[in-house]
Amino acid sequence: MKQRYDFGYFFVEGFRSIFTHGLMSFAAVCMIICCLLIMGSFSLVAVNASNMFRDLEKENQFTAYIEDTLTQEEARGLEIQIEDIPNVARAEFVTKEEAQAEFEADYEGNPLFEGLPAEVYRDRFHVYLDDISRLAETEEAVNAVAGVAWTKSAPEIAEGFTVIRNVAGAVAVILVIILLAVSLFIIANTIKLATFNRREEIAIMKMCGATNSFVRWPFVFEGLILGLVGAAVAFFLEWGVYVLVSRAISTSDTISLITVLPFQPMALRVLGVFALTGFVIGAGGSVLAIRKFLQV
Repeated sequence: MKQRYDFGYFFVEGFRSIFTHGLMSFAAVCMIICCLLIMGSFSLVAVNASNMFRDLEKENQFTAYIEDTLTQEEARGLEIQIEDIPNVARAEFVTKEEAQAEFEADYEGNPLFEGLPAEVYRDRFHVYLDDISRLAETEEAVNAVAGVAWTKSAPEIAEGFTVIRNVAGAVAVILVIILLAVSLFIIANTIKLATFNRREEIAIMKMCGATNSFVRWPFVFEGLILGLVGAAVAFFLEWGVYVLVSRAISTSDTISLITVLPFQPMALRVLGVFALTGFVIGAGGSVLAIRKFLQV
């Protein structure tokens, strides 16, 4: 038997096999679409959750109180020094009078805090951070700035944010890996069912002298085509579902506080991940499925 190691030939044979075994090919594509939609949806939820955590971290702050010997202009001049410290996103100056107004608003109606003069309060900075996990070292650096009397923070909140962020990231990675493994297993078995109907064809090719590579490559291209077709369909379905869900969230009064990232900036990245995953699932599943039938 003359063997042609021509990838064009393998591609044509794999493409022809898709239509020859149309029902099983359709089932394989549907499984790939379902697996990618599940993985894609969960991954996009994880991305949006991570973005919300970052937004919440940016709102987290600590307060730097200024020495009362400094004038208000001198106190304002410390802003540049504080913002030059690594991990400081910005420093917001609050005057004594503004601090008094905030305090009285928080304790309105409490006679213990009524009538306190502005001199009791200090000028201060609300210091916002880039990375909440570095709160301790950043606070220490701010304390070292000449003119800063002391700082006040809530380290337990910072630790809580850090733990939640790390746990959420680890869970997302683990679940995506599990879903990928399950998807590969399902697709391999789906393709194995299609290959089972062609076991006699494979046996004849082997008895005619065909090498394992010659027999395997058309199946690999068939799985690759199925994987990429499933990835393309899943991508557009994911896009549509994502847009519908984001619109529903943005128009809802009860969950309007949840912010959803727009899909367009992520589209190319999602398409690339879907295409790569479809390639791995399709081609990898075919390799796993045909391995048993090559032992003739």
